[in-house]
Amino acid sequence: MRTRAAVLCAATAMVAGSVTAVPAHAAPAAPAPRLAWKKCGTGDYPALQCASLQVPLDHARPREGTITLALSRIPHTAKTFQGPLLVNPGGPGGSGLRLAGFVASALPRSVAAQYDVIGFDPRGVGRSAPALDCVPGHFKAVRPDTVPTSPALERTNLARAKSFAHACGRRHAGLLPYIDTVSTVRDMDVIRAALGAGRINYFGYSYGTYLGAVYAKLYPQRIRRLVLDSVVDPAGVWYADNLGQDYAFNDRHRALMAWIARHDSAYHLGRDPERIEDGWYAMRAALAARPAGGKVGAAELEDTFIPGGYYNGYWPYLAEAFAAYVHDRNTKPLVEVWKDLGAVNHSGDNGYSVYTAVQCRDTSWPGGWSRWRTDTWTVYGKAPFMAWNNAWYNAPCAFWPAARRRPADIANTGLPPVLLFQATDDAATPYPGGLAVHRLLARSSLVVENGGGNHGITLSGNACLDRYLTAYLKDGRVPRGSAGAADAVCAKSPDPKPLAAKAAPVSTPGSTLHELLGFRP
Repeated sequence: MRTRAAVLCAATAMVAGSVTAVPAHAAPAAPAPRLAWKKCGTGDYPALQCASLQVPLDHARPREGTITLALSRIPHTAKTFQGPLLVNPGGPGGSGLRLAGFVASALPRSVAAQYDVIGFDPRGVGRSAPALDCVPGHFKAVRPDTVPTSPALERTNLARAKSFAHACGRRHAGLLPYIDTVSTVRDMDVIRAALGAGRINYFGYSYGTYLGAVYAKLYPQRIRRLVLDSVVDPAGVWYADNLGQDYAFNDRHRALMAWIARHDSAYHLGRDPERIEDGWYAMRAALAARPAGGKVGAAELEDTFIPGGYYNGYWPYLAEAFAAYVHDRNTKPLVEVWKDLGAVNHSGDNGYSVYTAVQCRDTSWPGGWSRWRTDTWTVYGKAPFMAWNNAWYNAPCAFWPAARRRPADIANTGLPPVLLFQATDDAATPYPGGLAVHRLLARSSLVVENGGGNHGITLSGNACLDRYLTAYLKDGRVPRGSAGAADAVCAKSPDPKPLAAKAAPVSTPGSTLHELLGFRP
């Protein structure tokens, strides 16, 4: 499921999984290593500390080689200590090192001070070693148009997907069989042991919700508190979840068009969202023929606007670039916003490599391309915005060289109270996923942001949501509703306003969080 980012019907039954809980009496395979924390503070997070931890490459054969995980910490300062709070931004492929600093600074000081907030780069990611990078520059502009309007264009995109999968197999043959959700979960328990904690608190966004739910399945007795924000639907891991995203992102793109229409005085693109959307697709066609600045073709335009489906704080920048192109054929704002939101650097290459490695390994995917083609054209007929972009993003999984696991059954009756957060119009992890996990985790409470469309909603400026998060982390309190699917409902955060003339960009909790979460879950 992509971590760039039509509410669907209720989730279908979980596929039976192959993972089982570790007995409470199970002993660790080896003595827990000790962590040597060193100062690594930044201007934003001066108290940040860093350490490294060796974990088995293959947890089934722990003496046959190790890899190294990079960890970060904001240590507790209060007399009351509630243990470690592990945080994860999702992805798969997202770095969690800076997220520890953000979470500790965004929570009320009195609450954050009671936890060691722990970030980590999962295996293969960022500063963990070895780090995956299957094809450096895979997203170098200008890529082929994503919509395969001719057999030749389809063959070109297929060749790119096959080449990426085969390059991963060649460059990382010894690592790929061990880059998956369950292996990362086993790493998390080694982190727990190295921290000297009998139980952990966990806070995950996006794919991090699935990671946390699988950890809770394997180690239910080691969960103290569990917060899952923007919840993955485990029944769709991962092919069906991606198809569901296509419809939801199309809806969010249309929400952007409607927002532009409401602010016609700023953008002068008209008051009819459908006509504005037609103009956007006309821009796409023009860029397919003549990329802006030699950088932004049709594929790159999609890459640039997809982040708007994750976070509406980007809408004013996207709208200004769109309007500048339509009115004056001025491509400079479009190229600039592509550099900010759509372009992929070395870190992005690493993140995409881990993303594909985890998702392709976690579960089976359709092996024949004909199924992908049929399904994607079907989706495209109703929801064209992201359908083919998303298909090619995940297409290496049709040719992946590593063997596949079975997805985990996360159903759980053995946990303490769990707190879930979900926006009703989230595109990256659509609302039915939150409902499904609420049913699967017996003692969970679900807090809903009604009408909200952002992905990652706590610590992002909504005081109502944050009150529930703070209460839970402070003393374990959760809301318990008397009727309906949600235990508590918060109004959505206000939509953004157009940018003021010559105003400098302003950093907000939402913009900082979404920079850390990235754009592909």
